[in-house]
Amino acid sequence: MNVLLWVLQVALALLYLAGGSYKVFKFDELATHMRALSRGGWRALGVLEMLCAVLLVVPAAAKWMPGLTPLAAAALALETLALAGLYARYSLKLAATNPLVWSVVMGLLAAMVAYGRYAL
Repeated sequence: MNVLLWVLQVALALLYLAGGSYKVFKFDELATHMRALSRGGWRALGVLEMLCAVLLVVPAAAKWMPGLTPLAAAALALETLALAGLYARYSLKLAATNPLVWSVVMGLLAAMVAYGRYAL
């Protein structure tokens, strides 16, 4: 179980780092697709995702305050599932390329990491 959690943590950290940096640095491309949040809102979400992505791996790997890992995973799960609700409100069709599908999957995986790290 520990190996599975580590694989999920690293994979989620990479995905959230990529998504967060996209929200922070490529806002103009994002603004054309989703106008539900302002520029500051998207940037705040991006910074939160990048910070939590680092906290998914570093505290557990360094064995320094490992309690931050389940908190970061829970914060990412809540943020991603809230974002999925936003996508559901503004999405027109359900397809594999729809951000709603990816948000739900990543949110559930982050919740699984949060529960798994909290239970261990």
